[in-house]
Amino acid sequence: MKRKEFVKFLEKNGCVLLRNGSRHDVYLNKSNGKQQPVPRHSEIDNILVNHIKKYLGL
Repeated sequence: MKRKEFVKFLEKNGCVLLRNGSRHDVYLNKSNGKQQPVPRHSEIDNILVNHIKKYLGL
C-alpha cells in the first residue's frame, strides 16, 4: 500500500501524528490512546499495514 494512502486512512479514522522520528512517524489513536510507528517508505507491506490497523484498533 502507498504510504500516502495509509496516512490518509489513519487520519480519516481518528489518528493524529504524535511525533516524527528519524525513520518512522508515530501515530496516536485518540479514541483508545494507542501509539504505533509508521515507516517512511513509499510502499508499506500489506502485512505491516494490517498489523498497524489491528494494534490501533481500526
